[in-house]
Amino acid sequence: VTFTSSTATMKKTVAVEDVNVTFEDQQKINKFARNTNRMTELKEEIEGKKKSLQNLEDASDDIMMSEDDTLLIPYQIGDVFISHSQEETQEMLEAGKELLKDEIKALEGRVAAILQVLADLKVQLYAKFGNNINLEADDS
Repeated sequence: VTFTSSTATMKKTVAVEDVNVTFEDQQKINKFARNTNRMTELKEEIEGKKKSLQNLEDASDDIMMSEDDTLLIPYQIGDVFISHSQEETQEMLEAGKELLKDEIKALEGRVAAILQVLADLKVQLYAKFGNNINLEADDS
């Protein structure tokens, strides 16, 4: 019997004792796989937000280095660029950076919660299935 998912696999070998997979066990394996996939999605979202944050920091640095204080700076809001003074643009960039930092912190909190769920499920599943189950992420 082989149950395959990208993150959790059941393997039966001749020399290993036969362990019966109950409905509850299958639910735990499925929950593990769903949470692993969700964690991967959240980590990708965090990376995207970190790149956006870096872009805002770079833009803020570039504006600070500008010598012309009277220059109007285009700031993109949706699909439209609106020109603002340097001071207004800096304030908007700071607000955007704070918002992204808060979003990143919230996402990292969700990842930490998922990691705890995964750790609990690993303990339960390894206790029952031992080496018959692989719950480690594939590095491919």
